Amino acid sequence: MTDTTGTWLTQDAYDRLQQEYDFLTGEGRTAIATEIDERRQEGDLKENGGYHAAREEQAKQEARITRLREILRDATVGEPPADDGIVEPGMIVEAEVAGRAMRFLVGSRESAEGTDLDVFSTQSPLGAALLGKKVGDETTYAAPNGKDITVKVTAAEPFSG
Repeated sequence: MTDTTGTWLTQDAYDRLQQEYDFLTGEGRTAIATEIDERRQEGDLKENGGYHAAREEQAKQEARITRLREILRDATVGEPPADDGIVEPGMIVEAEVAGRAMRFLVGSRESAEGTDLDVFSTQSPLGAALLGKKVGDETTYAAPNGKDITVKVTAAEPFSG
């Protein structure tokens, strides 16, 4: 799988995000609207901390709904990639990055939710540099400070989360 235009997700991750989206757009919106209404009835809105906190929570929830809608709309859903040692979205990569051993997922944060894995998207300098590389390959990418950083792939395996 080499499509890098959307967020790569396993079916489980897609289903989990869809459930979160469904909850937030249904019960979640109802609950926050009820909370805002209850706080509004407490009186003066200028000095009502509970009301302002509820409105702030509503804004965060709406931002998350927007983000989830984008992720789900643009997602590439599939099985984990083949265990062929070639770096592509959905692979856990072990690499020496500037002489330091690292282990991370090439993909999306949403795919790795609930794990302690670092995640590099395919659009990040490191993720983009590694796409298509295989175990033993060495490459470089430009760091934000302009310096070239050397990366050597030492292992690559499909992420099953």
